[in-house]
Amino acid sequence: MKNYLIVILALSFSTSFSKTPELQGSLSENLLITSNVLGYDLWYRVYTPPNYDELSDVPVIYLTDGQWYIQNGRMHEEIDFLISQGKIKPIVAVFVDNRDPHNLRDNRRVKQFLGYDNYVEFYKKELVPHIEESYKVSTRQLDRAIMGLSFGGLNATYFGAKASDIFHMLGIQSPALHPVPDIYRYYEMRKPLPVKIFLSTGSTNDTEVHARRLKESLELKKYEFKYIEVDEGHNWRNWQPLLDDALIYFFGT
Repeated sequence: MKNYLIVILALSFSTSFSKTPELQGSLSENLLITSNVLGYDLWYRVYTPPNYDELSDVPVIYLTDGQWYIQNGRMHEEIDFLISQGKIKPIVAVFVDNRDPHNLRDNRRVKQFLGYDNYVEFYKKELVPHIEESYKVSTRQLDRAIMGLSFGGLNATYFGAKASDIFHMLGIQSPALHPVPDIYRYYEMRKPLPVKIFLSTGSTNDTEVHARRLKESLELKKYEFKYIEVDEGHNWRNWQPLLDDALIYFFGT
């Protein structure tokens, strides 16, 4: 069954990039935001959908490891295709770079993603308000998503526990949850939080132990979630073909 699933996903991936949508969105250059909460500058890029000027209250997804979701995942192109096919509603995507913009060799993801409360506060108090002032995105919790992979998957899980008042949708790919061993308790020891979760992992040399354990926690409390396990490892052959599944689950028409 797992091999069959990955074949279907691979075909979907091939089909999605065999056509160029007639109408395409726009991806900004790197933009700089200075965070008082974190005490340093960050880069981000913003995708806006076709006919953006005619839209209002657009749902928005934030991607940690944003530069990888652009370079390796080609997520902005996937969004374009799904919008053109009528499979998702128009959305805005904010790709947050984990590197120091003044020294790209300095990757901050280990500090930012491992249960760092200041990173949560940066989103709540600075980044999300800034995006809402600058773009025509919805200000409703129900219309906001955050997504990440590996330690970024841990980050999305942590944001669900700490910032469910801000983010309704959590995209969790191959979550490396071991640096925060109490993360499961955040979901098990309280009433269900107002979140909708997409959870995925590979079944070979990936974070399947963590993902399956988190799945049990979500089942225990009857969370709304979708779980996918594929016959792949900790790589983009796992993550990229599942981007359309996550986007359709969150923003499907």
